[in-house]
Amino acid sequence: MQRGELLNVNCPSRDVLKHLTSRWGVLVLIALSQGTHRFSELRRKVGGVSEKMLAQTLSWLEDDGLIVRKSLPVMPPHVEYSLSELGREVGGIVEGLADWIETHMPQIARARQEKRARRDGDTTA
Repeated sequence: MQRGELLNVNCPSRDVLKHLTSRWGVLVLIALSQGTHRFSELRRKVGGVSEKMLAQTLSWLEDDGLIVRKSLPVMPPHVEYSLSELGREVGGIVEGLADWIETHMPQIARARQEKRARRDGDTTA
């Protein structure tokens, strides 16, 4: 595959894009960009994620080389997750996207409101 073939249905980059932009992938990367976390800490930090989806998301991101899973030989045993070098790089991009969304949220909310008003026949919005 050549670079730039992301629109091709067979492009392997699509899986990475799917993992990064999944409902929880971006939020997990943002949480881990703030430091190393245990599973339970991540679950609390990323509000609304189920244990199953957090485990799946962490597995995907680990498989893609974006996070590091470290088992600590303590009693009781526990695991810590952190960003890899590759994860820190993409984490900066993801944080930039999150910053853009938060900055432009008033405009986005206004556009949504205007769309709803047009759909509902309200011409005052």
